[in-house]
Amino acid sequence: MAKESIIILGIDTSLRSTGVGIIEARGQDMRAVAYGRIHNKPSEPHSQCLKNIFNSITDLIEEHHPDCAAIEGAFFAKNAKTAMVLGQARGTAITACARQGLDITEHSPRRVKQAIVGTGTAQKDQVAKMVVRLLNLDDQPQEDAADALAIAICHYHQLALPEDLQAGRI
Repeated sequence: MAKESIIILGIDTSLRSTGVGIIEARGQDMRAVAYGRIHNKPSEPHSQCLKNIFNSITDLIEEHHPDCAAIEGAFFAKNAKTAMVLGQARGTAITACARQGLDITEHSPRRVKQAIVGTGTAQKDQVAKMVVRLLNLDDQPQEDAADALAIAICHYHQLALPEDLQAGRI
């Protein structure tokens, strides 16, 4: 890495509760800069929810100036409508990051769990507890925020790997 530290925005998208987490990492040291969730009420129309996601992520980027963003990759949903709504939320988050000039990397849920807990089949609570330990937090973040921080941590771990290992050639 060219810089001493890197600031990473992690995003766990959903229409009603998008998790966001920003970490700063330097060598083996990582700290949470900011985290939370973008909460949209069930009564709000989809268009308003998407606007809120876009504006909230844009505001976070402008406030904290992350170097890059990482987002949870798409998963297969049995319900087509659910998949479409999630796709809209993901597209909105990606657009907000791209508009601010950030490189965006997707990480599968399995990869994130593997990077944080050591197994791709870990439960959400296990991931959240490891996030607390890795970032030395006083309290366990809300579930969506913990997932977003985990995505950012996973991304940092991937950046530290040799290119051949990242590509699966080792």
